[in-house]
Amino acid sequence: MDKQQEYVLRSVEERDIRFIRLWFTDVLGILKSVAIAPAELENAFSEGIGFDGSAVEGLTRVYEADMLANPDPTTFQILPWRGDRQGAARMFCDIYTPDGEPAMSDPRQVLKRTLDKASSLGFSFYTHPEIEFYLFKPLVEGELPKPVDQAGYFDNVPRGTAHEFRRTAITMLESMGISVEFSHHEAGPGQNEIDLRYADALTMADNIMTFRTVIKEVALEQGLFASFMPKPLVNGPGSGMHTHMSLFEGDRNAFYEAGADHQLSPVARQFMAGLLHYAPEITAITNQYVNSYKRLWGGAEAPSYVAWGSNNRSALVRIPIHKPGKGQSTRVEYRALDSAANPYLAFSVLLAAGLKGIEDGLVLPDGAEDDVWELSATERRASGFKPLPSSLAEAIAVMEKSELVAETLGERVFDFVLRNKRAEWEAYRAQVTPYELEQYLPVL
Repeated sequence: MDKQQEYVLRSVEERDIRFIRLWFTDVLGILKSVAIAPAELENAFSEGIGFDGSAVEGLTRVYEADMLANPDPTTFQILPWRGDRQGAARMFCDIYTPDGEPAMSDPRQVLKRTLDKASSLGFSFYTHPEIEFYLFKPLVEGELPKPVDQAGYFDNVPRGTAHEFRRTAITMLESMGISVEFSHHEAGPGQNEIDLRYADALTMADNIMTFRTVIKEVALEQGLFASFMPKPLVNGPGSGMHTHMSLFEGDRNAFYEAGADHQLSPVARQFMAGLLHYAPEITAITNQYVNSYKRLWGGAEAPSYVAWGSNNRSALVRIPIHKPGKGQSTRVEYRALDSAANPYLAFSVLLAAGLKGIEDGLVLPDGAEDDVWELSATERRASGFKPLPSSLAEAIAVMEKSELVAETLGERVFDFVLRNKRAEWEAYRAQVTPYELEQYLPVL
């Protein structure tokens, strides 16, 4: 037994932890949890905990249902919303087959494989997400969601609900070792943003899954409802998860080159070129729901076209302005990702696209100086700004032909995503919406 496992066993005993929750996600990024008693923990470390993988979305087929959840002791944290009595803790798990092989359909393993590829090229991958979400009053069946306030971007609302909410949520996150960089009210009524401090991509994907759980737990405690739905309000902006990314070679930021245009190294420019080239192919992963495309094509600074720019918030890929002398902070920001994405798979395809740009020496096209939304269709075509997929159906059709996505996700995950998303589109397409009834029923 290694030192980290010993630390977990000792902490469980000293802190009187009664339940250890083992967490993992299905292919869509929905959190799964199984609770074990402290007496089972040592066995969980040595042999894993068996479960029926065929009952979890996309994990395995019925005739090979047995799977093992192996807890990662480095992810051990006390769950602060449980209080001091009958305490609970959590660990994230890697999923294995009974013969000890990593499960090809486990999203965490997909990201680990992609990070291993980056490591073989000498790179470590770091991310920093800006996570947006809405706070609503308790949902009432049959009624539209009601935001907790009518505040706007950066508004300071005296004694506002969102202030208290963010303070409690951030305190809880930091008690779990998740550092927060910024928090503020976003542009939509009841919309908030909390930015997590950068970390390696695997840690960050785990942190995002924990973040979503904390936000929902705090909302429930305060009599509210939190949602990461990409666009819950017709007239409100969508909730994105703008993600800043950088590659490091040891302690050196591989994206930084002093004196270069925007301080970007050739590696950074090739990585960006890869993101732009493969953006349409990865959109079904970064924007995985029917509703995601209401955000992408709904204006309000959501990126709809494949373009990059410096300090241009209409661009898909943006170069944030950093302070002089802060070369280590040089990074690129991908703005299409929404808050409902599976972070393990999304980080995998973003990294794979960037690495492919480096491997193939792709050339970064000219940047966008103007608001891409304000350009005419002719001007966008002349500038080479191609559109992202405009619907889930279109995104599926583009991804289906993508060798990059198929190779990155692996056959199991790739096939499941295609089947699941086709079913979602068919179910959506069959609906008769309130809009149609309101528009057509009285006049047709």
